Amino acid sequence: MNRVFTSWRALAILGVVATVTAVTALLVGHSANSGASQQDIHPPGLQGIIQLPLQPKPNFTLTDTAGKPFNLQAETAGDVTLLYFGYTHCPDICPTQMADMAIGLSKVSPSVRSHVKVVFVTTDPTRDTPSVIRSWLNAFNPSFIGLTGTMAQIEAAEAQVGLPPSTVQVVDGVYSVDHAAYVLAFTADNESHVIYPAGITASVWSHDLPRLVNEWK
Repeated sequence: MNRVFTSWRALAILGVVATVTAVTALLVGHSANSGASQQDIHPPGLQGIIQLPLQPKPNFTLTDTAGKPFNLQAETAGDVTLLYFGYTHCPDICPTQMADMAIGLSKVSPSVRSHVKVVFVTTDPTRDTPSVIRSWLNAFNPSFIGLTGTMAQIEAAEAQVGLPPSTVQVVDGVYSVDHAAYVLAFTADNESHVIYPAGITASVWSHDLPRLVNEWK
């Protein structure tokens, strides 16, 4: 069975049932101010988890599913960007995240939808060829952007957003990919104010997306 939640950050996601403050500290990878209030953890009107401190949008270039270079900053300028690192052979978390984002996006107004870009970066570039990624994403939403590259390029991209490097292992014939499993939401000001761990539902996305589009311009 594929092991999605073996990195310490990913394991933290499984503790969503714990206090929000504890989850936030583990997921973001640093300690929030000890005096942070519940309002700091959940920004007014949002159901995601606040980033403390803010995470700037990374400036990496990978290859899209059409085989063209894709610079994240340039290609998503002015839009809310939902960035997720995962893999298409994932049995549960990755397809659930994609499906919930797709459903949530379908329930917001066209004006909001036009300012949201979902970017999926594979953590399994050997199996996730551009055509495999494209077919997989099309099952959720054809507008979703898929990116790949060498393992070194993907690890560098993960490092830019403070994620631990993904790992691919084959042990006794079992192929496993370990990766962090949450979505970073970068707003139009090129900062990630909010993150969304595994378990976030489509209703959270439909609730938060209009606010993400309009809050930080």
